[in-house]
Amino acid sequence: MHMPNFLVIGAAKSGTTALYRYLNEHPQVYMSPVKETNFFALEGERLDFRGPRDREVLERSVNVSSVTGLEAYRGLFGGVSGEKAIGEASPLYLYSPKAPGRIRRYVPEAKLVAVLRDPVERAYSGFLMMRACGREPIADFASALREEGRRAKDNWEHSWHYKRMGFYHAQLKRYYDAFDRGQIRVYLHEDLDADTLGTLQNLFGFLGVDGTFVPDISVRHNASGARENGALPVSPAELNPRNAGLEERDLPGPQPPPEVRSSLAAEYREDILKLQDLVRRDLSGWMQ
Repeated sequence: MHMPNFLVIGAAKSGTTALYRYLNEHPQVYMSPVKETNFFALEGERLDFRGPRDREVLERSVNVSSVTGLEAYRGLFGGVSGEKAIGEASPLYLYSPKAPGRIRRYVPEAKLVAVLRDPVERAYSGFLMMRACGREPIADFASALREEGRRAKDNWEHSWHYKRMGFYHAQLKRYYDAFDRGQIRVYLHEDLDADTLGTLQNLFGFLGVDGTFVPDISVRHNASGARENGALPVSPAELNPRNAGLEERDLPGPQPPPEVRSSLAAEYREDILKLQDLVRRDLSGWMQ
């Protein structure tokens, strides 16, 4: 039975749904029919989140898409028929402290792909998604951020961690500590948005598949979550707002209030400075 030889590990709200689509079109790539299996983040765990509608979402979608057992996970790749690259996309892997160790245990040679987005924009996009699907009871972004610590302590699920999920340096460093740098490829959301085809060709080369293949890059998603050209063909996970095309690729969307952006950017500054050294990219635009 096959296991993946590459993983899209995150970040949430940064382009992973679009990336999943494009990879799924490539004839030499096999993608798990379920996006966000979350196996390496949740293996063997009892899911008992306590936020508003967390239990409903858990029962209707997360349990449908998430796979916590090894044999069930292997079964997702039962359709492999000679594809060179075998993968899946679970943005929770970047945020999960346990995922790198589990990945190293089960697929130590896997290639790891991350797409990172300005953490302030990522946080606000996550907030807007939760408002749009009726789960976030607080209409004011700044007020919701002030509740984040309490929510995390009370075991609200990861989608509520608007600010925490944007501290990428520590999250990504876990992977650089566990894997060879050559196994990891990091892109920016700006890369995927500004030069989609060029970014995909680079990724195809990294995965060892035909770089001349051109996927349909016409399907776009706006930042508010409305899909423009049809739905994702991942029917069980459609119940999960994270899987329902509410991410990416983003058209220019609403921006957080300037004072909130300024405050958050200041909080992220030290992390961004360390991150740009880690990934060897200029991230000064995120600190403005």
